[in-house]
Amino acid sequence: DVNSLDSNVLVDVLQALLGQDGTLKSLYENLVTLDGEFYELASVITNPGSLRQQVHPDLPHKEESPLYVIFLALQDVNEFMGPTTFLLRTHTAKENAIFNDYSQKDKQLTTADSRLAILNKGDAVLFDARILHCGNANDTEKGSDRALFNFSFRNPKVKGNLGYAGSIRPGYVGAMTLRDMRENLAAYSEGDKNVFAKYGDGISR
Repeated sequence: DVNSLDSNVLVDVLQALLGQDGTLKSLYENLVTLDGEFYELASVITNPGSLRQQVHPDLPHKEESPLYVIFLALQDVNEFMGPTTFLLRTHTAKENAIFNDYSQKDKQLTTADSRLAILNKGDAVLFDARILHCGNANDTEKGSDRALFNFSFRNPKVKGNLGYAGSIRPGYVGAMTLRDMRENLAAYSEGDKNVFAKYGDGISR
């Protein structure tokens, strides 16, 4: 809830990432422009005993990337906590077609050039939502709770239904662009600590 009394922590994080001196400011401006829609705002959480996901892309394939997604570690993430595996260069139409062809899929998955997102607290992974990936099992004995701060921006070049609703409260859907976020964060840095109050709690009534 960006309107809660405790939400300054969330706004401070967004400021550090997307504000005037934000570490991801220029990157997101180049990827989605200031017209990119703020599409997701969530936490991805697993606990010891959580099973591995099936390998998947986040949405049906599009010619251009529809979403650029952030996973930011809220604690150190080691190999026992179910870190995300990413299959590099599988965001293309060719690789998506192979993934959907059961005669080729097994070979693709077993020979893919993959990376395991072992992260230190505060590290972030930014990825194209078309890439094949999965969260791994969180080990029952050696694992521990894993929490990732998750948000994304939509590419305005990709029109129509993405086939993926995104993890965000209903009242926030379509409410902000990267431009709006930048303007709100600028006002926040100038002392307006309730700059996001106009968006409410995001829960439709």
